[in-house]
Amino acid sequence: MSSKEESARHKEGMKTRRAVLGDAWVDNAQARKTAFDEPFQALITEAAWGHVWSRPEWTKRERSVVTIALLAALGQDEELAMHVRATANTGASAEDLREAMLHVAIYAGVPAANHAIKIVKQTLAAMEEDKA
Repeated sequence: MSSKEESARHKEGMKTRRAVLGDAWVDNAQARKTAFDEPFQALITEAAWGHVWSRPEWTKRERSVVTIALLAALGQDEELAMHVRATANTGASAEDLREAMLHVAIYAGVPAANHAIKIVKQTLAAMEEDKA
């Protein structure tokens, strides 16, 4: 892949990342970036956000629900909370998240879903408080 293609993918990835996570979140991540993690940040911006999240076959809502279910199944608590907060931008509803947690319970186990439900509920409650 040429640097021109990488640059286009990175630009698309940053646009999608900002649309999903919000400018404040991305600006904060960029401000914390160091020489150590810059290659990782470039990788996730290009691969996750520029390639996978930017594909037109699924909506951001659909990608959001699938991502949340996968993070719940894997026990990735911080990423799970981050993506629950991103539902404000993706259009995934609390009902979508409830249905995803039911799938997690069946396909990844009740303990994983139980733990994730706690995080989802806490994050949704904090989001409601922030609106008030």
